[in-house]
Amino acid sequence: MGIVRVNAELASRTGGFRSVEFLADTGSLYTLITPRLAQELGMDFATSTTLETANNSRSEVPLGFGRVRVMGREEPIIVGAMEVPMPLLGSTALQALGLKVNPSEAIVEFAAPYPPLA
Repeated sequence: MGIVRVNAELASRTGGFRSVEFLADTGSLYTLITPRLAQELGMDFATSTTLETANNSRSEVPLGFGRVRVMGREEPIIVGAMEVPMPLLGSTALQALGLKVNPSEAIVEFAAPYPPLA
């Protein structure tokens, strides 16, 4: 499986959007950004959770709500702050946006109608 990058815009619940290049990561439940980017965006973190990484280590990660725009679609998402080499667009964000990863073409594409039906 190849690396699939996606350009998106990310914002805190109340702030303005900023362009961010993400790695689309279907193995990550949450969207993860660095603590520095979270601070720059003015993210508020109301809770935290313990995440297990690909190398089997565990980290306590603060979680909050943000907004993401990708391919003309915008949704609120859960965002975590963690030292990651590149921001990760997690599976919950992809699902909320009605998008899927096409690893053979190395793209993110539409998977469902938008807006999503409850």
